[in-house]
Amino acid sequence: MPDSVQRTAAFILSGYALYIPANIFPIMTVSRFGQGEPHTIIGGIVALVESDMLPIALLVLVASILVPLLKLLGITLLLFCAHFRWQINARLWTRLYRVIAFVGRWSMLDIFMISILVGLVDLGGVASVIAGPAATAFAAVVVLTMMAAKMFDPRLLWDYQR
Repeated sequence: MPDSVQRTAAFILSGYALYIPANIFPIMTVSRFGQGEPHTIIGGIVALVESDMLPIALLVLVASILVPLLKLLGITLLLFCAHFRWQINARLWTRLYRVIAFVGRWSMLDIFMISILVGLVDLGGVASVIAGPAATAFAAVVVLTMMAAKMFDPRLLWDYQR
């Protein structure tokens, strides 16, 4: 694909730029009986830990914090390998690319869950869930990393091998 490295870099840089607001702004507000407070992703993880829901907290930590960050870092490393023509184990790095591309489609699960909660938990004055500004930024990070993986040409990893 022409300009694969440049296109991938543009998507990744945009992803990094939106990763910060996705993690510092509230992702959702849960209200019960008119009382509620907005939660960031980290705040939600802390609330889950305090509620003795450690397995769910770990799942949210991995799916919402670690996976997007590792995808951004992984594609960045792939870009560096292709751009600087590093002598690498191309087979191993191609596997990394395939894992990133596969995991990409499952990253929308978080946004899907928020949209289900917003749609289902609308019990008038009893309880409601409102998506916050971080939900949009998080969804954009997921889409941008998926597009970056799609734009990257893994054949570039094989071009300069000895």
